[in-house]
Amino acid sequence: MVIPPKSICIFRLSALGDVTHVVPVVRTLQRGWPDTRLTWVIGRVEHKVVGDITGVEFLTVDKRDGWRAYRKLRQAVSGRRFDVLLLMQVALRAGLLSTAIRADVRIGYDRTRSRELHGLFVNTRISYQPNQHVLDALGSYLEPLGLKQTEIRWELPIPDEARAFAAEHLPGDQRTLVISPCSSIVSRNWRPESYAAVAEHAIRRHGFRVALVGGTTPLERGMGDRIRAKVNEPVIDLIGKDTLKRLLAILERADVVLSPDSGPAHFANAVGTPVIAFHAGTDPARSGPYHSRHLCVDCFDQAARKYLGKPASQLRWGAKVRIPESMDLITTEAVIAMFDRYVAEGGAADSVPSPAR
Repeated sequence: MVIPPKSICIFRLSALGDVTHVVPVVRTLQRGWPDTRLTWVIGRVEHKVVGDITGVEFLTVDKRDGWRAYRKLRQAVSGRRFDVLLLMQVALRAGLLSTAIRADVRIGYDRTRSRELHGLFVNTRISYQPNQHVLDALGSYLEPLGLKQTEIRWELPIPDEARAFAAEHLPGDQRTLVISPCSSIVSRNWRPESYAAVAEHAIRRHGFRVALVGGTTPLERGMGDRIRAKVNEPVIDLIGKDTLKRLLAILERADVVLSPDSGPAHFANAVGTPVIAFHAGTDPARSGPYHSRHLCVDCFDQAARKYLGKPASQLRWGAKVRIPESMDLITTEAVIAMFDRYVAEGGAADSVPSPAR
């Protein structure tokens, strides 16, 4: 019989999408070992998405603090020692920050997937599994402790205010396509005229309403304006009007989401909404929206062959194509065909119940 540890520290600062992959780990721990104290070291922005999960102590790290963040973290855990540290980030910066955490067992990635001296900061490694999705890789961090993640659950808290906001802007039960057009990594972004063509198809062919979402950056505002200028149908513009919690509620209320590989694609997945995601720079088998990988428009192998000179199967785990032109491999026709497939199949994500309206 496995004796549950008294305390576990989860170390995953960013990014928004990756943080959602950690939530099922938290839920597995809470179900399997309800008496274990959980602490999560997390980024300031990412905390806004998951920081209201009950039963977890959150220690926030602000990247704007530079190396002062180490001192603040060290002060926050002064005099404490954890039974287990789950170091779920391989970046050198994360490894160095993790030295502020005292723990008997420090679990990290296997040698194949390690980089940036990750191995110096851990004393136990997960097993290597080829072609493993990030969510499953993070779930396997529990296996050295004798616990297995057999069920994927998020149950992200969404405030009533956020759901009221979503219902106000997307009233009734008309089928809704939400387009989240921008990733913070510009090389993953698609062309506005292509988004516009898919939006018009969804409206005219299938009777969907279309809403645009995004943040307040000039990139997102400009992308939204260019899409709207090319759509000859009404589009609901919510760019810059929501918070991260309101965005979760909007995505929950949507029937389907269109997005590049970005945080909102994983948010939608976490609230049970199917996602048609574009992947040329990243491998959807590794980082696609977990329950919608069958809906991904996948040009990663083509991009790898064209820009890196080798097939995707020969790239290391986590390799990316950082060439903006790679997104041109994703054609408007391919995305429209995938949207039609989604409609024909009844609009379901893979093994995910439709969220409550």
